[in-house]
Amino acid sequence: MVAARITVNGKEAPIAPAAPHTTVLDFLRERGLTGTKEGCAEGECGACSVLVARPGVNKPTDWVPVNACLVPVAALDGQEVVTSEGLATVEAPGTPPVLHPVQEEMAVRGGSQCGYCTPGFVCSMAGEYYRPDRCAHADQGTSDGADGGDGADAEHGPNGFDLHALSGNLCRCTGYRPIRDAAFAVGAPTDEDPLARRREEAPPAPVATEYRQDDSAFVRRDTLAETLRLLRERPDAVVVAGSTDWGVEVNIRSRRADCVVAVDRLPELRELRVESDHVEIGAALTLTEIERRLDGTVPLLAQLFPQFASRLIRNGATLGGNLGTGSPIGDSPPVLLALEASLVLADADGEREVPLAEYFTGYRQSVRRPGELIRAVRLPLPLSPVAAFHKIAKRRFDDISSVAVAFALDVEGGTVRKARIGLGGVAATPVRALATEAALEGRPWTSETAEAAAEVLRGEGTPMSDHRASAGYRAAMLGQSLLKLYAQTTEAVPS
Repeated sequence: MVAARITVNGKEAPIAPAAPHTTVLDFLRERGLTGTKEGCAEGECGACSVLVARPGVNKPTDWVPVNACLVPVAALDGQEVVTSEGLATVEAPGTPPVLHPVQEEMAVRGGSQCGYCTPGFVCSMAGEYYRPDRCAHADQGTSDGADGGDGADAEHGPNGFDLHALSGNLCRCTGYRPIRDAAFAVGAPTDEDPLARRREEAPPAPVATEYRQDDSAFVRRDTLAETLRLLRERPDAVVVAGSTDWGVEVNIRSRRADCVVAVDRLPELRELRVESDHVEIGAALTLTEIERRLDGTVPLLAQLFPQFASRLIRNGATLGGNLGTGSPIGDSPPVLLALEASLVLADADGEREVPLAEYFTGYRQSVRRPGELIRAVRLPLPLSPVAAFHKIAKRRFDDISSVAVAFALDVEGGTVRKARIGLGGVAATPVRALATEAALEGRPWTSETAEAAAEVLRGEGTPMSDHRASAGYRAAMLGQSLLKLYAQTTEAVPS
Protein backbone atom coordinates (compact mmCIF):
# COMPACT_ATOMS: atom_id res chain seq x y z
CA MET A 1 0.00 0.00 0.00
CA VAL A 2 1.31 3.47 -0.95
CA ALA A 3 2.53 5.59 1.94
CA ALA A 4 -0.10 8.08 3.14
CA ARG A 5 0.41 11.54 1.65
CA ILE A 6 -1.47 14.83 1.50
CA THR A 7 -1.18 17.74 -0.93
CA VAL A 8 -0.96 21.07 0.88
CA ASN A 9 -0.94 24.29 -1.14
CA GLY A 10 0.09 22.36 -4.23
CA LYS A 11 2.95 20.41 -2.65
CA GLU A 12 2.82 16.76 -1.62
CA ALA A 13 3.88 15.86 1.89
CA PRO A 14 4.04 12.53 3.74
CA ILE A 15 1.72 12.20 6.69
CA ALA A 16 4.31 10.18 8.65
CA PRO A 17 5.51 10.45 11.36
CA ALA A 18 2.24 11.98 12.65
CA ALA A 19 0.23 9.71 14.94
CA PRO A 20 -3.07 8.35 13.54
CA HIS A 21 -5.05 10.65 15.84
CA THR A 22 -3.10 13.79 14.80
CA THR A 23 -5.45 16.46 13.50
CA VAL A 24 -4.98 18.37 10.27
CA LEU A 25 -4.51 21.50 12.38
CA ASP A 26 -1.56 20.07 14.33
CA PHE A 27 -0.05 18.57 11.17
CA LEU A 28 -0.14 21.93 9.38
CA ARG A 29 1.25 23.90 12.30
CA GLU A 30 4.10 21.44 12.72
CA ARG A 31 4.98 22.14 9.08
CA GLY A 32 5.13 25.89 9.76
CA LEU A 33 1.69 26.78 8.38
CA THR A 34 0.70 28.70 11.48
CA GLY A 35 -2.11 30.70 9.89
CA THR A 36 -4.27 27.76 10.96
CA LYS A 37 -5.05 28.44 14.61
CA GLU A 38 -6.54 26.53 17.51
CA GLY A 39 -9.19 28.52 19.32
CA CYS A 40 -11.64 26.01 20.79
CA ALA A 41 -10.56 22.54 19.56
CA GLU A 42 -14.21 21.54 19.11
CA GLY A 43 -15.32 23.16 15.85
CA GLU A 44 -17.06 26.26 17.20
CA CYS A 45 -14.70 29.17 16.47
CA GLY A 46 -13.48 28.53 12.91
CA ALA A 47 -9.93 29.79 13.55
CA CYS A 48 -8.68 26.46 12.16
CA SER A 49 -10.64 26.37 8.90
CA VAL A 50 -8.95 25.20 5.69
CA LEU A 51 -10.19 24.36 2.19
CA VAL A 52 -10.44 20.77 0.94
CA ALA A 53 -11.07 19.72 -2.68
CA ARG A 54 -14.18 17.55 -2.72
CA PRO A 55 -16.69 16.20 -5.24
CA GLY A 56 -18.77 19.15 -6.40
CA VAL A 57 -22.50 19.68 -6.65
CA ASN A 58 -22.48 22.01 -9.67
CA LYS A 59 -18.90 21.48 -10.85
CA PRO A 60 -16.55 18.49 -10.71
CA THR A 61 -14.77 19.93 -7.67
CA ASP A 62 -15.86 22.21 -4.83
CA TRP A 63 -13.49 23.98 -2.44
CA VAL A 64 -15.06 23.07 0.89
CA PRO A 65 -14.05 24.75 4.18
CA VAL A 66 -13.74 22.39 7.14
CA ASN A 67 -12.56 22.55 10.75
CA ALA A 68 -8.96 21.36 10.68
CA CYS A 69 -9.07 20.87 14.46
CA LEU A 70 -11.51 17.95 14.12
CA VAL A 71 -10.31 16.01 11.08
CA PRO A 72 -7.52 13.41 11.49
CA VAL A 73 -4.82 14.15 8.95
CA ALA A 74 -4.88 10.48 7.92
CA ALA A 75 -8.47 11.04 6.76
CA LEU A 76 -7.10 13.33 4.03
CA ASP A 77 -4.72 10.75 2.60
CA GLY A 78 -4.51 11.47 -1.13
CA GLN A 79 -6.51 14.68 -0.79
CA GLU A 80 -5.78 18.34 -1.52
CA VAL A 81 -5.80 21.07 1.12
CA VAL A 82 -5.38 24.83 0.76
CA THR A 83 -4.58 26.98 3.79
CA SER A 84 -4.73 30.75 4.17
CA GLU A 85 -1.06 30.87 3.14
CA GLY A 86 -1.89 29.08 -0.11
CA LEU A 87 -4.54 31.55 -1.27
CA ALA A 88 -2.09 34.28 -2.25
CA THR A 89 -0.23 33.88 -5.56
CA VAL A 90 3.41 34.47 -6.46
CA GLU A 91 3.60 35.98 -9.94
CA ALA A 92 7.39 35.80 -10.26
CA PRO A 93 10.20 34.29 -8.19
CA GLY A 94 11.49 36.68 -5.58
CA THR A 95 8.43 38.96 -5.69
CA PRO A 96 6.00 39.39 -2.80
CA PRO A 97 2.82 37.29 -2.96
CA VAL A 98 -0.26 38.95 -4.42
CA LEU A 99 -3.15 38.87 -1.99
CA HIS A 100 -6.18 36.79 -2.86
CA PRO A 101 -9.31 38.95 -3.52
CA VAL A 102 -10.82 37.80 -0.23
CA GLN A 103 -7.64 38.71 1.66
CA GLU A 104 -7.51 42.07 -0.10
CA GLU A 105 -11.08 42.96 0.83
CA MET A 106 -10.56 41.89 4.45
CA ALA A 107 -7.52 44.18 4.61
CA VAL A 108 -8.90 47.30 2.94
CA ARG A 109 -12.26 47.16 4.76
CA GLY A 110 -10.79 46.74 8.23
CA GLY A 111 -11.86 43.15 8.71
CA SER A 112 -8.74 42.20 10.68
CA GLN A 113 -7.52 43.58 13.99
CA CYS A 114 -5.51 41.21 16.17
CA GLY A 115 -5.52 38.78 13.23
CA TYR A 116 -5.96 35.58 15.22
CA CYS A 117 -9.30 34.68 13.64
CA THR A 118 -8.57 36.24 10.24
CA PRO A 119 -7.04 33.22 8.43
CA GLY A 120 -10.07 31.12 9.38
CA PHE A 121 -12.48 33.80 8.19
CA VAL A 122 -10.51 34.09 4.96
CA CYS A 123 -10.72 30.34 4.27
CA SER A 124 -14.45 30.18 5.00
CA MET A 125 -14.98 33.29 2.88
CA ALA A 126 -12.92 31.78 0.06
CA GLY A 127 -15.11 28.67 0.11
CA GLU A 128 -18.16 30.88 -0.48
CA TYR A 129 -16.23 32.98 -3.03
CA TYR A 130 -15.65 29.83 -5.11
CA ARG A 131 -19.18 28.43 -4.70
CA PRO A 132 -20.15 27.90 -8.36
CA ASP A 133 -23.74 29.19 -8.15
CA ARG A 134 -22.97 32.23 -5.97
CA CYS A 135 -22.69 34.69 -8.84
CA ALA A 136 -25.97 33.41 -10.27
CA HIS A 137 -27.63 35.05 -7.25
CA ALA A 138 -25.78 38.36 -7.59
CA ASP A 139 -27.39 41.78 -8.03
CA GLN A 140 -30.06 40.97 -5.46
CA GLY A 141 -29.42 44.03 -3.31
CA THR A 142 -29.26 47.77 -3.43
CA SER A 143 -25.58 48.36 -2.72
CA ASP A 144 -22.20 46.69 -2.73
CA GLY A 145 -22.27 46.31 1.04
CA ALA A 146 -19.30 48.63 1.51
CA ASP A 147 -21.19 51.88 2.09
CA GLY A 148 -23.53 50.67 4.78
CA GLY A 149 -26.34 49.54 2.47
CA ASP A 150 -27.91 46.13 2.68
CA GLY A 151 -28.33 43.43 0.09
CA ALA A 152 -31.55 41.55 -0.58
CA ASP A 153 -31.62 40.81 3.16
CA ALA A 154 -29.24 41.18 6.07
CA GLU A 155 -27.65 37.78 5.47
CA HIS A 156 -27.18 37.80 1.68
CA GLY A 157 -25.10 40.26 -0.26
CA PRO A 158 -25.76 41.79 -3.68
CA ASN A 159 -22.85 39.68 -4.93
CA GLY A 160 -24.69 36.50 -3.94
CA PHE A 161 -22.55 35.98 -0.83
CA ASP A 162 -24.38 33.98 1.87
CA LEU A 163 -23.24 35.11 5.31
CA HIS A 164 -24.19 31.70 6.69
CA ALA A 165 -20.89 30.59 5.16
CA LEU A 166 -19.26 32.44 8.10
CA SER A 167 -21.62 31.13 10.79
CA GLY A 168 -18.89 28.92 12.24
CA ASN A 169 -16.30 31.70 12.54
CA LEU A 170 -15.97 33.88 15.64
CA CYS A 171 -14.23 37.26 15.97
CA ARG A 172 -13.75 38.82 19.39
CA CYS A 173 -12.16 42.15 18.58
CA THR A 174 -12.84 43.44 15.05
CA GLY A 175 -16.61 43.30 15.08
CA TYR A 176 -18.54 41.68 12.28
CA ARG A 177 -19.58 44.69 10.21
CA PRO A 178 -16.22 45.17 8.40
CA ILE A 179 -16.04 41.41 7.81
CA ARG A 180 -19.54 41.54 6.34
CA ASP A 181 -18.50 44.50 4.19
CA ALA A 182 -15.56 42.50 2.87
CA ALA A 183 -17.77 39.50 2.12
CA PHE A 184 -20.29 41.63 0.24
CA ALA A 185 -17.57 43.40 -1.77
CA VAL A 186 -15.82 40.40 -3.35
CA GLY A 187 -16.42 39.93 -7.05
CA ALA A 188 -16.33 36.83 -9.24
CA PRO A 189 -13.22 34.67 -9.73
CA THR A 190 -11.28 35.48 -12.88
CA ASP A 191 -10.43 33.01 -15.62
CA GLU A 192 -6.79 33.16 -14.50
CA ASP A 193 -7.59 32.17 -10.93
CA PRO A 194 -5.89 28.76 -10.42
CA LEU A 195 -8.29 27.67 -7.66
CA ALA A 196 -11.27 28.58 -9.85
CA ARG A 197 -9.80 26.57 -12.74
CA ARG A 198 -9.19 23.64 -10.40
CA ARG A 199 -12.96 23.29 -9.96
CA GLU A 200 -13.28 22.16 -13.59
CA GLU A 201 -11.18 19.03 -12.95
CA ALA A 202 -12.17 15.96 -11.00
CA PRO A 203 -11.36 15.90 -7.29
CA PRO A 204 -8.79 13.43 -5.96
CA ALA A 205 -10.13 9.90 -6.07
CA PRO A 206 -10.58 8.08 -2.76
CA VAL A 207 -7.59 5.97 -1.82
CA ALA A 208 -7.42 2.95 0.43
CA THR A 209 -5.53 3.86 3.58
CA GLU A 210 -3.93 1.76 6.27
CA TYR A 211 -1.91 4.15 8.35
CA ARG A 212 -0.37 2.58 11.42
CA GLN A 213 1.90 3.74 14.18
CA ASP A 214 2.72 1.67 17.24
CA ASP A 215 -0.57 0.05 18.29
CA SER A 216 -2.92 2.52 16.57
CA ALA A 217 -4.34 2.48 13.05
CA PHE A 218 -6.46 4.62 10.75
CA VAL A 219 -8.05 2.50 8.02
CA ARG A 220 -10.12 3.24 4.93
CA ARG A 221 -11.24 0.44 2.63
CA ASP A 222 -12.26 0.77 -1.03
CA THR A 223 -15.72 -0.75 -0.75
CA LEU A 224 -18.54 -1.19 1.72
CA ALA A 225 -18.15 -4.98 1.63
CA GLU A 226 -14.48 -4.74 2.60
CA THR A 227 -15.34 -2.25 5.35
CA LEU A 228 -18.03 -4.51 6.80
CA ARG A 229 -15.65 -7.47 6.82
CA LEU A 230 -13.13 -5.33 8.69
CA LEU A 231 -15.77 -4.26 11.23
CA ARG A 232 -16.69 -7.91 11.80
CA GLU A 233 -13.04 -8.54 12.67
CA ARG A 234 -12.77 -5.32 14.69
CA PRO A 235 -16.18 -4.60 16.28
CA ASP A 236 -14.37 -2.33 18.77
CA ALA A 237 -13.25 0.04 15.99
CA VAL A 238 -14.41 3.67 16.02
CA VAL A 239 -16.27 4.51 12.79
CA VAL A 240 -15.90 8.08 11.51
CA ALA A 241 -17.21 10.08 8.59
CA GLY A 242 -16.79 13.83 9.13
CA SER A 243 -15.24 13.29 12.58
CA THR A 244 -17.24 16.24 13.95
CA ASP A 245 -18.12 14.20 17.06
CA TRP A 246 -15.06 11.96 17.41
CA GLY A 247 -12.73 14.91 16.87
CA VAL A 248 -14.15 16.59 19.98
CA GLU A 249 -13.62 13.39 21.97
CA VAL A 250 -9.99 13.26 20.84
CA ASN A 251 -9.27 16.93 21.56
CA ILE A 252 -11.30 17.68 24.68
CA ARG A 253 -11.44 14.29 26.39
CA SER A 254 -8.10 12.93 25.11
CA ARG A 255 -9.73 9.75 23.84
CA ARG A 256 -7.69 7.46 21.64
CA ALA A 257 -8.70 4.42 19.62
CA ASP A 258 -6.71 1.38 18.63
CA CYS A 259 -8.50 1.36 15.29
CA VAL A 260 -10.42 4.12 13.49
CA VAL A 261 -12.32 3.15 10.34
CA ALA A 262 -13.30 5.88 7.85
CA VAL A 263 -16.50 5.49 5.82
CA ASP A 264 -16.87 9.02 4.42
CA ARG A 265 -15.62 8.15 0.93
CA LEU A 266 -17.44 4.85 0.42
CA PRO A 267 -19.50 5.23 -2.78
CA GLU A 268 -22.24 2.94 -1.43
CA LEU A 269 -22.82 5.42 1.41
CA ARG A 270 -22.81 8.50 -0.81
CA GLU A 271 -25.85 7.97 -3.03
CA LEU A 272 -28.97 10.12 -3.07
CA ARG A 273 -31.98 8.77 -4.92
CA VAL A 274 -35.51 10.08 -5.27
CA GLU A 275 -37.85 7.21 -6.14
CA SER A 276 -41.61 7.23 -6.68
CA ASP A 277 -42.35 6.17 -3.11
CA HIS A 278 -39.29 7.23 -1.10
CA VAL A 279 -36.13 9.30 -0.91
CA GLU A 280 -32.94 7.45 -0.01
CA ILE A 281 -30.05 9.47 1.43
CA GLY A 282 -26.61 7.92 1.81
CA ALA A 283 -25.38 7.96 5.39
CA ALA A 284 -21.99 9.44 4.46
CA LEU A 285 -23.24 12.39 2.43
CA THR A 286 -22.49 15.61 4.28
CA LEU A 287 -25.39 17.79 5.37
CA THR A 288 -24.25 20.48 2.93
CA GLU A 289 -24.29 17.98 0.05
CA ILE A 290 -27.77 16.77 1.01
CA GLU A 291 -29.04 20.34 1.34
CA ARG A 292 -27.76 21.38 -2.08
CA ARG A 293 -28.76 18.20 -3.89
CA LEU A 294 -32.30 18.13 -2.50
CA ASP A 295 -32.61 21.89 -3.08
CA GLY A 296 -35.71 22.26 -0.92
CA THR A 297 -37.62 19.21 -2.17
CA VAL A 298 -37.94 17.97 1.44
CA PRO A 299 -39.10 21.18 3.17
CA LEU A 300 -38.65 19.89 6.71
CA LEU A 301 -35.00 19.07 6.03
CA ALA A 302 -34.61 22.46 4.36
CA GLN A 303 -35.74 24.06 7.63
CA LEU A 304 -33.36 21.90 9.66
CA PHE A 305 -30.12 22.51 7.80
CA PRO A 306 -29.58 26.24 8.49
CA GLN A 307 -30.13 25.58 12.20
CA PHE A 308 -27.80 22.58 12.41
CA ALA A 309 -24.52 23.83 13.92
CA SER A 310 -22.56 25.93 11.39
CA ARG A 311 -21.69 25.66 7.72
CA LEU A 312 -18.20 24.46 8.67
CA ILE A 313 -19.70 21.60 10.67
CA ARG A 314 -22.35 20.81 8.03
CA ASN A 315 -19.53 20.51 5.49
CA GLY A 316 -18.33 17.45 7.42
CA ALA A 317 -21.25 16.16 9.48
CA THR A 318 -23.45 13.35 8.15
CA LEU A 319 -26.87 11.95 8.97
CA GLY A 320 -25.26 8.59 9.63
CA GLY A 321 -22.95 10.14 12.20
CA ASN A 322 -25.68 12.20 13.86
CA LEU A 323 -27.85 9.10 14.26
CA GLY A 324 -24.98 6.76 15.03
CA THR A 325 -23.96 8.67 18.16
CA GLY A 326 -27.44 8.17 19.59
CA SER A 327 -27.43 11.60 21.22
CA PRO A 328 -30.81 12.70 22.64
CA ILE A 329 -30.08 16.30 21.59
CA GLY A 330 -29.05 15.68 18.00
CA ASP A 331 -31.02 17.95 15.68
CA SER A 332 -31.72 15.49 12.87
CA PRO A 333 -33.58 12.71 14.78
CA PRO A 334 -36.69 14.80 15.63
CA VAL A 335 -37.01 15.83 11.98
CA LEU A 336 -36.47 12.30 10.71
CA LEU A 337 -38.97 10.92 13.23
CA ALA A 338 -41.59 13.38 11.97
CA LEU A 339 -40.77 12.27 8.41
CA GLU A 340 -41.29 8.60 9.44
CA ALA A 341 -37.76 7.75 8.35
CA SER A 342 -36.30 4.28 8.42
CA LEU A 343 -32.64 3.27 8.49
CA VAL A 344 -30.93 0.77 6.26
CA LEU A 345 -28.45 -1.09 8.49
CA ALA A 346 -25.74 -3.20 6.86
CA ASP A 347 -23.25 -5.77 8.12
CA ALA A 348 -21.19 -8.51 6.52
CA ASP A 349 -24.27 -10.78 6.36
CA GLY A 350 -26.58 -8.35 4.57
CA GLU A 351 -29.00 -5.50 5.22
CA ARG A 352 -32.11 -4.82 7.24
CA GLU A 353 -34.46 -1.84 7.44
CA VAL A 354 -35.46 -0.47 10.85
CA PRO A 355 -37.99 2.32 11.48
CA LEU A 356 -36.23 5.18 13.21
CA ALA A 357 -38.98 5.18 15.85
CA GLU A 358 -37.71 1.71 16.87
CA TYR A 359 -33.98 2.45 16.52
CA PHE A 360 -33.17 4.15 19.85
CA THR A 361 -33.27 1.90 22.92
CA GLY A 362 -31.69 4.09 25.62
CA TYR A 363 -29.26 6.92 26.25
CA ARG A 364 -26.78 6.70 23.34
CA GLN A 365 -27.96 3.15 22.72
CA SER A 366 -29.67 1.63 19.70
CA VAL A 367 -30.59 -1.62 17.99
CA ARG A 368 -27.47 -1.37 15.82
CA ARG A 369 -25.35 -4.46 16.36
CA PRO A 370 -21.55 -4.66 16.64
CA GLY A 371 -20.09 -4.53 13.15
CA GLU A 372 -23.22 -2.94 11.70
CA LEU A 373 -23.30 0.39 9.85
CA ILE A 374 -26.04 2.83 8.90
CA ARG A 375 -25.91 2.67 5.11
CA ALA A 376 -28.80 5.01 4.26
CA VAL A 377 -31.83 6.90 5.52
CA ARG A 378 -35.16 6.35 3.75
CA LEU A 379 -37.99 8.88 3.77
CA PRO A 380 -41.39 7.68 2.55
CA LEU A 381 -43.29 9.70 -0.03
CA PRO A 382 -45.54 11.62 -0.36
CA LEU A 383 -44.53 14.17 2.26
CA SER A 384 -46.97 15.80 4.66
CA PRO A 385 -47.72 19.33 3.39
CA VAL A 386 -47.64 21.06 6.80
CA ALA A 387 -44.11 20.87 8.20
CA ALA A 388 -42.07 22.86 10.70
CA PHE A 389 -38.89 22.51 12.73
CA HIS A 390 -38.62 24.57 15.92
CA LYS A 391 -35.24 24.68 17.65
CA ILE A 392 -35.13 26.34 21.04
CA ALA A 393 -31.57 27.32 21.99
CA LYS A 394 -29.68 30.17 23.60
CA ARG A 395 -28.21 31.28 20.26
CA ARG A 396 -29.97 31.58 16.95
CA PHE A 397 -27.30 29.58 15.13
CA ASP A 398 -24.41 27.26 15.98
CA ASP A 399 -25.82 26.08 19.30
CA ILE A 400 -27.02 22.90 20.99
CA SER A 401 -30.78 22.57 21.33
CA SER A 402 -32.49 22.92 24.67
CA VAL A 403 -35.58 21.54 22.92
CA ALA A 404 -36.13 20.55 19.29
CA VAL A 405 -39.58 19.84 17.85
CA ALA A 406 -40.45 18.71 14.33
CA PHE A 407 -44.00 18.58 12.95
CA ALA A 408 -45.39 16.90 9.84
CA LEU A 409 -49.18 17.17 9.45
CA ASP A 410 -51.73 16.30 6.78
CA VAL A 411 -54.64 18.74 7.06
CA GLU A 412 -57.48 18.08 4.64
CA GLY A 413 -60.76 19.98 4.61
CA GLY A 414 -59.82 21.66 7.87
CA THR A 415 -59.26 18.33 9.67
CA VAL A 416 -55.96 16.82 10.81
CA ARG A 417 -55.86 13.49 9.00
CA LYS A 418 -52.34 12.56 10.10
CA ALA A 419 -49.83 13.98 12.59
CA ARG A 420 -46.23 13.02 13.21
CA ILE A 421 -44.20 14.88 15.84
CA GLY A 422 -40.54 14.26 16.71
CA LEU A 423 -38.97 15.57 19.93
CA GLY A 424 -35.38 16.06 21.03
CA GLY A 425 -33.93 17.19 24.34
CA VAL A 426 -36.84 15.99 26.49
CA ALA A 427 -35.94 12.34 27.15
CA ALA A 428 -32.99 9.94 27.18
CA THR A 429 -33.60 9.37 23.46
CA PRO A 430 -35.29 11.28 20.66
CA VAL A 431 -38.98 10.33 20.82
CA ARG A 432 -42.27 10.53 18.94
CA ALA A 433 -45.00 12.54 20.68
CA LEU A 434 -47.52 9.73 20.30
CA ALA A 435 -50.12 11.09 22.73
CA THR A 436 -50.12 14.48 21.03
CA GLU A 437 -50.39 12.89 17.61
CA ALA A 438 -53.48 11.01 18.82
CA ALA A 439 -54.91 14.23 20.29
CA LEU A 440 -54.65 15.88 16.86
CA GLU A 441 -55.65 13.19 14.39
CA GLY A 442 -59.28 13.25 13.30
CA ARG A 443 -59.94 16.64 14.88
CA PRO A 444 -60.49 20.02 13.24
CA TRP A 445 -57.38 22.20 12.87
CA THR A 446 -58.68 24.96 15.13
CA SER A 447 -57.30 26.99 17.99
CA GLU A 448 -59.27 24.84 20.43
CA THR A 449 -57.68 21.67 19.08
CA ALA A 450 -54.23 23.24 19.07
CA GLU A 451 -54.57 24.44 22.66
CA ALA A 452 -55.82 21.07 23.89
CA ALA A 453 -53.05 19.21 22.04
CA ALA A 454 -50.44 21.71 23.31
CA GLU A 455 -51.42 20.79 26.85
CA VAL A 456 -50.85 17.13 26.01
CA LEU A 457 -47.51 17.94 24.37
CA ARG A 458 -46.31 19.68 27.53
CA GLY A 459 -46.53 16.33 29.29
CA GLU A 460 -44.62 14.31 26.68
CA GLY A 461 -41.15 13.00 27.42
CA THR A 462 -39.23 13.17 30.70
CA PRO A 463 -37.40 16.52 30.50
CA MET A 464 -34.64 17.26 33.00
CA SER A 465 -33.03 20.42 34.30
CA ASP A 466 -29.45 21.22 33.30
CA HIS A 467 -27.31 24.23 32.43
CA ARG A 468 -29.21 24.76 29.16
CA ALA A 469 -32.76 24.83 30.51
CA SER A 470 -34.99 23.70 33.35
CA ALA A 471 -37.43 20.82 33.01
CA GLY A 472 -40.32 23.26 33.40
CA TYR A 473 -39.01 25.48 30.63
CA ARG A 474 -38.59 22.53 28.30
CA ALA A 475 -42.15 21.37 28.95
CA ALA A 476 -43.49 24.87 28.40
CA MET A 477 -41.62 25.19 25.11
CA LEU A 478 -43.15 21.97 23.82
CA GLY A 479 -46.63 23.41 24.22
CA GLN A 480 -45.64 26.76 22.79
CA SER A 481 -44.14 25.13 19.71
CA LEU A 482 -47.51 23.62 18.76
CA LEU A 483 -49.29 26.93 19.31
CA LYS A 484 -46.64 28.58 17.16
CA LEU A 485 -47.23 26.01 14.41
CA TYR A 486 -50.96 26.72 14.48
CA ALA A 487 -50.32 30.47 14.26
CA GLN A 488 -47.90 29.93 11.35
CA THR A 489 -50.33 27.81 9.36
CA THR A 490 -53.49 29.89 9.70
CA GLU A 491 -54.20 33.30 8.25
CA ALA A 492 -54.53 36.16 10.67
CA VAL A 493 -58.04 37.58 10.77
CA PRO A 494 -58.03 41.38 10.22
CA SER A 495 -59.27 43.32 13.22
